[in-house]
Amino acid sequence: MADRDRRAFLIVLDGVGIGAAPDAGEYGDAGANTLAHVAGMSGGVELPVLARLGLGNIASLTGVRPARNPQASHGLMRELGAGKDSITGHWELCGVINDTPFPTYPDGFPGDVVALVERISGRDVIGNEAASGTEIMQRLGAEHLRTGALIIYTSADSVLQILAHERVVPLAELYRICERIRRQLPREHRVGRVIARPFAGEQGGFERTANRRDFAVEPPDQTLLDQLMRERVRVHGIGKVDTLFAGRGFTSRTRTKSNTDGIIATLERIRSTVPGLVFTNLLDFDTRWGHRNDVAGFAKGLEDFDKGLKYWVEALRPGDLMILTADHGNDPTFPGTDHTRELVPLLAWHGGGIRGRDLGLRHGFADVAATVAAHFGLEWNGPGESFLSDVPYPWG
Repeated sequence: MADRDRRAFLIVLDGVGIGAAPDAGEYGDAGANTLAHVAGMSGGVELPVLARLGLGNIASLTGVRPARNPQASHGLMRELGAGKDSITGHWELCGVINDTPFPTYPDGFPGDVVALVERISGRDVIGNEAASGTEIMQRLGAEHLRTGALIIYTSADSVLQILAHERVVPLAELYRICERIRRQLPREHRVGRVIARPFAGEQGGFERTANRRDFAVEPPDQTLLDQLMRERVRVHGIGKVDTLFAGRGFTSRTRTKSNTDGIIATLERIRSTVPGLVFTNLLDFDTRWGHRNDVAGFAKGLEDFDKGLKYWVEALRPGDLMILTADHGNDPTFPGTDHTRELVPLLAWHGGGIRGRDLGLRHGFADVAATVAAHFGLEWNGPGESFLSDVPYPWG
């Protein structure tokens, strides 16, 4: 039976890789290293809390010294699943290994997908290219207002994004269109997410609104979150994380607009007395800085996170488990704006923690699922090996 009074916090720094994975060359990512390149090109990053936890003991990072007595157990993880997207990474963290990468469309979607969108929506389609959402909105927004045609586009990720002005396509209609597309896409075009991208304003001043909604493919197997829900352990999502599981396995959620929102929301949950798992995704590293090749912004984002992390560490209660990791890399110094196939950092500690241990290189993100399950006293039958015994409790 689950110990429902325990608490765990699983934090994903979206896109914060720490060196090319052994198979990075197969993805065109040999030499990628998000953290090292950001730190190096910035002349060093000041991350005193992460350094005390043991980040500098995992890899050589300019400005981050190894700790003599790291407060967290520390290591690296290699992804086993195919691909380098957020869904694949998060699924594997929760015990589902995706063997087939989701399709991407650098040259736009084929005719049968376009025809499906037109049939479901009853509208023409314009765009149909890999593009920046803000750029294509400014370029085609006026035509959309004039004709009512949907703007569809994609990115380096496996996404089909539908951009529409809220005055032209009401939100309920846009969500209904995206939900039906999600259900009816043929298997060979099963993109990871269909995303409703509403915008507002007039020509020259178009702006995307906060009413984005993601329609993700469901995990093909049972996840750690499903098991926790069956055992009546609360699961609270912060940020976009619940959308990566099509909402499955979450008791409640907090929407955020930035890393700052996510840091504050997580601190509020740590300071509360509510038991269960809190699963946080901090997205800005990926969307604001990685995809936009913004090294300076990425470096400042890391330093801002470190400042917020100080309050998390202080607020954890003895016995609370916190795991800090990532889902893939997004090296802003690398050619292009795509994710990068990288190892990810792993820091794990209990509230009131004592000296951590070296976790080495973990073969598969699913070790996190096995560890969280063990923390809640559950038997884990999925892939992965628990490292909970190497995350010492403060009393032993």
